[in-house]
Amino acid sequence: MLLFILAYLGGVLTIVSPCILPVLPFVFARAGQPFLRSTLPMLIGMAATFAAVATLAAFGGGWAVAANEYGRYAAMALLALFGIVLLFPSLSDRLTRPLVSLGARLSQSADRSSRSGGSAVAASLLLGVATGLLWAPCAGPVLGLILTGAALQGASVGTTLLLLAYALGAATSLALALLIGGQVYQAMKQSLGVGEWLRRGVGIAVLVAVVAIAMGLDTGFLTRASLASTASLEQDLVDRLHAQDRDKPSSVVMKNDGGAMMSATNQMMMNAKPDGAAGGGSMAMTQKPAAAQLPVEGPVPPLDGAVQWLNSPPLTAAGLKGKVVLVDFWTYSCINCLRAIPYVEAWAQKYKDQGLVVIGVHAPEFAFEKNVDNVKKAIADLGITYPVAIDNNYAIWRAFDNEYWPAHYFIDAQGQVRHHHFGEGDYDQSERVIQQLLAEAGRANVSNDIVDVKATGAEAASNEADVQSPETYVGYLRAQNFVDDAGTVNDTSHDYVAATPKLNEWGLAGNWTVGPQEATSNSADSRLYYRFHARDLHLVLGPSADGKPVRFQITVDGKPPADSHGVDTDANGNGVVTGQRLYQLVRASGPVSDHTFEIKFLDPGAQAYAFTFG
Repeated sequence: MLLFILAYLGGVLTIVSPCILPVLPFVFARAGQPFLRSTLPMLIGMAATFAAVATLAAFGGGWAVAANEYGRYAAMALLALFGIVLLFPSLSDRLTRPLVSLGARLSQSADRSSRSGGSAVAASLLLGVATGLLWAPCAGPVLGLILTGAALQGASVGTTLLLLAYALGAATSLALALLIGGQVYQAMKQSLGVGEWLRRGVGIAVLVAVVAIAMGLDTGFLTRASLASTASLEQDLVDRLHAQDRDKPSSVVMKNDGGAMMSATNQMMMNAKPDGAAGGGSMAMTQKPAAAQLPVEGPVPPLDGAVQWLNSPPLTAAGLKGKVVLVDFWTYSCINCLRAIPYVEAWAQKYKDQGLVVIGVHAPEFAFEKNVDNVKKAIADLGITYPVAIDNNYAIWRAFDNEYWPAHYFIDAQGQVRHHHFGEGDYDQSERVIQQLLAEAGRANVSNDIVDVKATGAEAASNEADVQSPETYVGYLRAQNFVDDAGTVNDTSHDYVAATPKLNEWGLAGNWTVGPQEATSNSADSRLYYRFHARDLHLVLGPSADGKPVRFQITVDGKPPADSHGVDTDANGNGVVTGQRLYQLVRASGPVSDHTFEIKFLDPGAQAYAFTFG
């Protein structure tokens, strides 16, 4: 219930956001008309359409975005007609001819519709639908929380209702503003013919708004201005009304490693300071020793809902009774997951004959990680032999109430969760937990030594003291530290000019389209750069949309990396993006210090998702 209140209040705040400016002329064009027959239907149409379109965008992928784009074009044409008729009343009669009678009826004021027998309610409702197609509210903390939750939780009535609550909040504030504005409008209408000039002024405002939307200003400049003015208010609402459960019993251990854990809820991603936070993006909680202090956290949740199982037939919680089970939530582009996997695989091999069953639950962070073929390739490349559940719908994720990659849940032979650990590290303690649970299950001769893992490449452990750069997303939903304070221009191609970044700032050069999850290079020689402090730099990349490989070249401080190249580049900095995965581009060979990284894509179409460091 609190989340619905949060969504509604976030919508109410849009009235003080510049993002609402493009639709205000369409709304205020109804000023002076009967509220129940004109204003209310329009606001209902606007709210319902926004909720429907946003739901499709969250669940439907690219086809839904494309469909909405065509709808926007139609809506712009319709509302441009509406503005022209307001500006030139003499055109009304011509537009009432049969072929365009619908456009005329929509474009007339409510009182004219009533006199001519037309339906003012229907006209206003349809204008509201058109306005809803054009409305692109800023993805601030509240809307970001809802949309990210939609992606993680899957299609549901609840998500649609949250989006509708957000839209109704905006409609409420618009209605209040319109009621006040309507009184002013009526007063001016009664004085010396000012009403006709007001009508024409509104018509001009409508046409200006259509032009602004067609030029992308509603998702460009106004978005950046809006976030600057309302983000702090929205974030305060998130902090107050979406607090984490602080009383859940656990033996959880989190590493304080400056970004080793990725939260799966937008609340955590954006707040970055949940209970136990040490500041910034790092999290730490008091470590409890493994021996003799493992509370029963509850029965193991069901393992139902995976779209497919790899390396094994489907497993069930009931069928695993009598076994000690380790459930590892991971996703193949997560660097923290990749560094933990060698230990998980070593435990699976070492203890499989003593009753340990390891289950990897692959819960995708990015859309491309839902491709089962991509996951199969990653499993083969990583040498994973234990069962892997493909949790594309986050059914197992939700059953465990999980929020992190990687996350390890330790389950005893009685089917009770006894321990969990979020993030990488503390491998010795995790193995001691496995040994203790096997001993409790009556297994004889359980080994008491610790595996010796010598991982290489991207899987090699990082030195926490050397990592002073946080995980950084490139898509606008979670982007931060962009070199230009104005931010990115979203969902449309834009030419960026390189700037000089400070530590942990990043930027773009050349023509790019920045989307919710990724930035796509639109031309050859487009560049992406980052000022970082770490031994390793990784970048999650994908080839062009048609699957064609994209060649690239990297530099460190303007020079080829030489001995500091990563496993996916050579000494001259050359590499090729062939698939959607994490690429290790830099591994410093000398002392770790501040460096400026740049990657130049020699072919168009590269998709960049996120930087991670080690």
